Amino acid sequence: MTRYARQIAVPGVGDAGQARLQAARLLVVGAGGLAAPVLQYLAGAGVGHIRLVDPDHVELSNLHRQTIFRQGDLGQPKAVVAANAMRALNADCRIEAVEAALGPENAADFCAGVQVVVDCADSFAASYILSDHCKAVNLPLISASVTQTEGYAGGFCCDAPSLRAIFPDLPQSMGNCAEDGVLGPVVGMLGSLQAQMVMAVVMGLSPSPLGQMVTCDAGAMRFGGFRFDGAPEPDWQPGFITPQAMQDTDFIVDLRDPGEAALICDSATRLPVEAFGPDGPRPQTGQRAVLVCRSGLRSWQAAERLSQVWDGEIVLVAAGD
Repeated sequence: MTRYARQIAVPGVGDAGQARLQAARLLVVGAGGLAAPVLQYLAGAGVGHIRLVDPDHVELSNLHRQTIFRQGDLGQPKAVVAANAMRALNADCRIEAVEAALGPENAADFCAGVQVVVDCADSFAASYILSDHCKAVNLPLISASVTQTEGYAGGFCCDAPSLRAIFPDLPQSMGNCAEDGVLGPVVGMLGSLQAQMVMAVVMGLSPSPLGQMVTCDAGAMRFGGFRFDGAPEPDWQPGFITPQAMQDTDFIVDLRDPGEAALICDSATRLPVEAFGPDGPRPQTGQRAVLVCRSGLRSWQAAERLSQVWDGEIVLVAAGD
């Protein structure tokens, strides 16, 4: 136990806490900037099993913040490279690399058999899909998000409210690292905080990070936080489905521009978000509304507008690139 002696010495950890870490099975979604400190600290701490899910390959623009990777890894699958790096760090930690994108069709399979889900994805659709599933099956979710010099990390679901309880409405625009930029140290701070939250949940440390939000504004050199244990779940919660789950009887609207992508199917209608409202189109009675865009943001915005004038079922599709 010499390897873990320094953390075993921490009050509240001890041999029992170390045993919980070694018995833990975790799901980490995303092998990018947040996952870099998450994986290194959790593998280093002696977590027994990590299932790592990511569909992407290492690119040159990743290297300033995704510190697991090296220039020689360019073009290689992120999940595989990261898994190999963690095996080199700690052979006692079993890393299961999965080269796939998380979606509504496979979230349950990826979450099967794990104790904690760690959301390191750069996708709000993936975050909400994970939150919905974790809330339904009573799994803890540690989620973080970063853009430019700001971000947050929080503990959701299980005994705490879901991500939707804190973020029931989306902003009119949703930035990401590719479009808005991000500084590597900010991602490192929030990823490290995620790792600490995961270890606290696994070892049962008090106070629990579930129901806790920590915010970071590195530009102003300011941290904040609050507890949200009593936050109510929103009444209206549009869920995500896969394109394959669409049906011929659905009212399908593709919100992407003609130059952005071809219609998702022959029965879809192409409309902008602004088309929905009091005088806009509505499904027929009994139809399900399926709203499609690239990331899910425009689908959510259109769903909010449609829900004000129509009380039927609305689902979202994040069709990607």
